[in-house]
Formats: sequence, C-alpha cells, structure tokens
Amino acid sequence: MTLQELTQLVMLGEGRQLEFKRRVPRAERIAKEVIAMANTDGGRVFLGVNDDGTIVGVRDAEEEEFALTQALFAHCEPAVPISTDRVSVTGTREVIVVNVPNSNRKPHFLLNGSQGTDRTAYVRVRDMSVEASLEAIELMGTGGHQKNVLFEFGENEQKLMRYLDKYGRITVEQFAKLADVPPNAASRILVVLTRAEVLRLHPGERSDYFTLAYDLP
Repeated sequence: MTLQELTQLVMLGEGRQLEFKRRVPRAERIAKEVIAMANTDGGRVFLGVNDDGTIVGVRDAEEEEFALTQALFAHCEPAVPISTDRVSVTGTREVIVVNVPNSNRKPHFLLNGSQGTDRTAYVRVRDMSVEASLEAIELMGTGGHQKNVLFEFGENEQKLMRYLDKYGRITVEQFAKLADVPPNAASRILVVLTRAEVLRLHPGERSDYFTLAYDLP
C-alpha cells in the first residue's frame, strides 16, 4: 500500500472494516477490535493514525508489531491469522496496516481476565466492536446458513412472516412475545430460519434483529 492509497482510505473515516489507532492500545482492546473484524467481514486496523484521521505514524514499528503479536497471542481464541504491512510516512515514522481476514474459523473469542477464563465474542457494527449475541455466535459456526435445513412452518412461523411483512424487522424478545414462547425457544426458531436462508440476522449496537432474506411478492 502506498501513502497515497493510505491517505485515500483514511479520508473515508472509521467504519465497519476500518479502525484507527494512534499505537497499539491495551492488549485486550486491540484484540477485541481484531476479533470483531474477523467475526464479521474482515477489515484493516491502521496503527499510527489518530481518531480524527491525522496520519502520524509510529516511531518504532517493530516494537508495535511485537506488542500486537503478544496481545493477539494472549487474548484471541482461536488465533486470528492477520498479516501486516508498513507504509512510510516520514523518514522515522511508519503506519502499520493490520490486515484482518473474514475468518473461516469463527467465532473468535476474546480471553478476558488474568487467567483467560472469561470468553467473549465480538462483531463489528458500523465503527464499533460490540458483544456478539448468542444467535450471532451460533450462526458463525455454519457461516450463517446451511443447505437442506429442515423446519416446520407452523403457527409461530406464520405469525413471524405476517409480522415481518408489516414491520420489516423483529428481535428475539419481540418474537418471543408475539409467539408467546420463552426467549430461548424464539431464538432457536429464528436461528433455524436464518440457516435456511429465510431470514437474515443484523447485529446491532443494543440488540440484534432479523429481517426476511428475500422480498415478499
């Protein structure tokens, strides 16, 4: 990547697939950003770019890359296979481009705590890394859908279709109330229909929601 290409990307601002960091932050924080991108669509983290888009570079790229590697080794499970590039800004400063793949080993979890016993998955929502819902985690393991998924299109599913035809989206909590079933039962139905490519899951900052994966006639 050239400095000109870097500058053009930075001008787009932070978003779903782009994150700016002045340098490698606290280990858990940088690991969370990488995990969220790997669990979503992949992306890039620019080390040496301020939040306002000012390209400043890092003074010691080798030290920053070492800190990055150590952070990901300690806090990512399973490991995220990143790659890095360097873009020269001045004679003494470089921007480190951290390339994060759309992982085929998702879900990836952040290991929290001194013993690494707490595990939390994250996904990318706009320019934020947010905790993944149970439904999102369950769907990650199959790439979001499977072929030949069998399900019964019963009364609850019919209620769901009518609701989506009218309102366009629904959450697990809303469907549980609509169908008068426990939230875990509502979750199972929505996940199965998403795997069958009838529904599409949309991660949200506060709550995920589901829409039809196709337009009704």
